[in-house]
Amino acid sequence: MASPLVLTDVTKRYGDGPPVLDALSHRFAPGTLTVLVGPNGAGKTTLLRLLSVLAYPTTGTVRYGDLDVHAHPHRYLAHVGLVHAEVGLPEHLTAPELMEWILRSRGGWEDGGPDRISALLDHLRLDERRSNRIGTYSSGMTQKAQIAAALIADPDVLLMDEPPRSLDTTTTEATVALIEDFVADGGLAVVASHLTDALSPLADDTLSLETPATTASTA
Repeated sequence: MASPLVLTDVTKRYGDGPPVLDALSHRFAPGTLTVLVGPNGAGKTTLLRLLSVLAYPTTGTVRYGDLDVHAHPHRYLAHVGLVHAEVGLPEHLTAPELMEWILRSRGGWEDGGPDRISALLDHLRLDERRSNRIGTYSSGMTQKAQIAAALIADPDVLLMDEPPRSLDTTTTEATVALIEDFVADGGLAVVASHLTDALSPLADDTLSLETPATTASTA
């Protein structure tokens, strides 16, 4: 079961520019899906970067249970599965090799690792070319591998930025089903996506962000 993820008066600005997020407070609860909505530049990606410790708040705190996530990133990220806006998977590995590395690093390999990998990649329709190096994958195959990497170790927190990007309709539906199952099992999911029609019926909460009047498109 996940712990709550709590933002308290979080402000994020870049340099001397206006704040992208301004004194934002919010509580993400275990067993819920929160969908982030708002126009481009409203701070959805910035918020996800803060939640995944890829960025630090200018002021304010982000806590996972009693843990300040920016003071103890390694302890926090052991609970987290990530789908980034910008894919950065190791191109010299195959998808199964990447899944194995994640499971071994998180102590989950002995619990049926090979079968878990095959079942998840099959569900996401990553075909027989999965045995090729990730650097040779199409954008759709790479996105499938990134989603699998986020979920393979059974995280408590799932942070996803535009997970349907480059996916066909069938794989988008399969991804939505994985998110639904994850939340039903007590996970905490925060997802930003323009394809809200597929996710909104499942959402327990919607966090709407607005573009600051003078902000640049930094989110």
